[in-house]
Amino acid sequence: MCGRYATTRTAQRLTDDFSADLAVAEDAISADFNMAPTKQAPLVIARAAADSSAVTRELLTAKWGLVPSWAKDPSIGNRMINARSETVDEKPSFKRAFAKRRAVVPLDGFYEWYQGPDTGSGKPPKQPFFITGHTPDGGGEGLGVAGLYEFWKPKDGGDAVEWLVTFTILTTAAEGEDGRLHDRAPWLVAPEHLDAWLDPAPHGKDELFALLHPATPGRLQAWPVSTAVNNVRNNGPELLKPLAAE
Repeated sequence: MCGRYATTRTAQRLTDDFSADLAVAEDAISADFNMAPTKQAPLVIARAAADSSAVTRELLTAKWGLVPSWAKDPSIGNRMINARSETVDEKPSFKRAFAKRRAVVPLDGFYEWYQGPDTGSGKPPKQPFFITGHTPDGGGEGLGVAGLYEFWKPKDGGDAVEWLVTFTILTTAAEGEDGRLHDRAPWLVAPEHLDAWLDPAPHGKDELFALLHPATPGRLQAWPVSTAVNNVRNNGPELLKPLAAE
């Protein structure tokens, strides 16, 4: 998976879709058609109450790029936007979060860039594609992608310093047409598996991954979009428009 996606659902729509309590101001969540690393994005988590065993779902915002709790510098998150599922339970940066801080990243779809074959006339430009559960006319549903989250603050920050909440997206090997676009794809969490995936209690790796399915052909659609998405400053619904419709 590459490093861009689109998320356009309102806070109210997300709390309804994920049966979650809103844990931030409603205006903290807004449409972003060109979500990039280091931006604040909507995130769904489940937390156990301190005084009981009850677990509640929360919708909050977090910075894309996971910062491990032991990190000295939060800039490490800039290269932690994705976590490979094959090694997520082994890597020091992710294994603690995988054990008990699993999340769902709500999105409409994600972008991948396809490098066409070399015809001998120079390296062809990469063509961006939008991969989504929606249809070009706006039908279909949004996606819930498997992620991990962490809390971080400097060790000498004291009580006055707020916790930084960050997240990463779990990826697996892509298949079919998705593999042609990119060799990695995000894991998707089906609505019926939200409770089990978000449960903060420890679970085995095989048990957890049995809850997920990769973003593969047959589940999602892909169409070419404008190269305007290449520039993170461009942000609007026109970025999702299929080229053939222009």
